[in-house]
Amino acid sequence: MDKALFCTTLTTVFLAELGDKTQLAAMTATARSGALWTVFFAACTALILATAIGVAVGGALFKYIPEQLVKYLAGAAFIAVGVWVMVKA
Repeated sequence: MDKALFCTTLTTVFLAELGDKTQLAAMTATARSGALWTVFFAACTALILATAIGVAVGGALFKYIPEQLVKYLAGAAFIAVGVWVMVKA
């Protein structure tokens, strides 16, 4: 295992997830239900599945599409979702 890649990925994903919708949803579910461990394990499972999909799709995309194009498309999709959320709010 590449330790540098592991640490970089861990740090990047951790910082990206802080304060996002996932964390807010988990806090809300815990506050409403009081079921700390159920929400914790459900959220962990959801994040594992979402990450698995991201890794699989990313691995397939990079075989056929240049990395720079994937980065631009991901950035554009991120901006589009942000604009969509602002318009719907």
